[in-house]
Amino acid sequence: MKSPSENECGKQLYQELLVIRAKRGDKEAFDEIIRIFERPLFYFVRRLVESDEDAWDVLQEIWVKAFRGLGSLRETKRFRIWLYAIAHCTVMSHHRAAYRGQAVLEEAFGSETAVEADAPSNPEDAERVHLALAQLDPGFRAVLTLRFLEQLSVEETAEIIGMPS
Repeated sequence: MKSPSENECGKQLYQELLVIRAKRGDKEAFDEIIRIFERPLFYFVRRLVESDEDAWDVLQEIWVKAFRGLGSLRETKRFRIWLYAIAHCTVMSHHRAAYRGQAVLEEAFGSETAVEADAPSNPEDAERVHLALAQLDPGFRAVLTLRFLEQLSVEETAEIIGMPS
């Protein structure tokens, strides 16, 4: 029986080989990368955007950027960090575009503030945690999601969001 670290090492090696194959133009390898990362990446993006529809739109944009930029990735073992950095930048661009759109609407029609009920404070309930996350600024939400929900290290999280660790 393999130890958890052996399984993790084998998983990382497999993913690294897929990235190498995808960089060489192997479409099936890129499809497999999508199958491996789509669910956790969607989970990350969904925590940072308003709706499932927005998350799927952003996710599609992330995969296009990853496909186009894969040739520029120098260290294949850093693919996961590289992919999450693309995701973070894409989500932030999505928010900037939405903010610009909202500013235009508010200027044209005036601003109405929605009043939300206070969420109950039971952090063990995943739904409540996600509701609390949704109330945070997208930048803070990204950090908490990467660090605690995606279980990336502080250094990896800092690198993805472009901050020194």
